[in-house]
Amino acid sequence: MSHLDELDEFEAELELSLKKEYSAVFGLFRFCVLTQDATYLCNKLDLQYVPQQSYPFFQLELEDVWVWDKNRPRRIIPRAKVFTSGDVTIEELRGEGDEPQLTAEALAERIGEPLRGDDEL
Repeated sequence: MSHLDELDEFEAELELSLKKEYSAVFGLFRFCVLTQDATYLCNKLDLQYVPQQSYPFFQLELEDVWVWDKNRPRRIIPRAKVFTSGDVTIEELRGEGDEPQLTAEALAERIGEPLRGDDEL
């Protein structure tokens, strides 16, 4: 097996792991934000349209954020600011005040790691 084959296999494993994590955490968030550069899940969103003469410009402030990026050591971050002149798609996944349908136990089951009880410490 060549080094390129090993690298391709490594990249495929990272991508599959990321897709599984996305499916597992999706239910925890209120908004899904898609830009040309990235996908974000967040619970608080502020979108500002800043008019420009030649193109639209958007500023997004996100809180309680999960970022789709297989190369990040941490995908969940407290806050993010996004500036873009491209398309922005925002999906509201649940209404304001609605609690997430996912419990910690269900999340642990989805990602295949059981929660440790106090007796297992």
